[in-house]
Parts: sequence; structure tokens; C-alpha cells
Amino acid sequence: MKFFTPDKQGNALLHRAIEKLGLSMRAYHRILKVARTIADLEASPEVETPHISEAIGYRRLDRS
Repeated sequence: MKFFTPDKQGNALLHRAIEKLGLSMRAYHRILKVARTIADLEASPEVETPHISEAIGYRRLDRS
């Protein structure tokens, strides 16, 4: 797996989601992994904000 640091906009989006949804740091890392997978499926060399947003959406579906 490739490691990355989200850009400023992606990081802000992720932190807002963590606060609003009450997610743990474990969930934070899972979202980043899913975002990396989404970027890989799109053959994108960088994980961008839309990838993080999509990963957050999948995480929201996972929660009751």
C-alpha cells in the first residue's frame, strides 16, 4: 500500500467528518485506506479530495 498525506482541503474535510460523525482515529485510517483504493481504481497517482469524500460516504453507509 502506498502511504500519503492528504492535502489541506482533504485533511479539513476528513477532520470535519470525524467531528460530525464521531469517528475514531481507527476510522480515520480506514477512510484513508479506502480513499487510496478509490484513487488506485481511477489510476490516479494522487489521492484527491473527491476520493476522500467518496470514502467518507462509504463509511457513513457502514454506520447505523
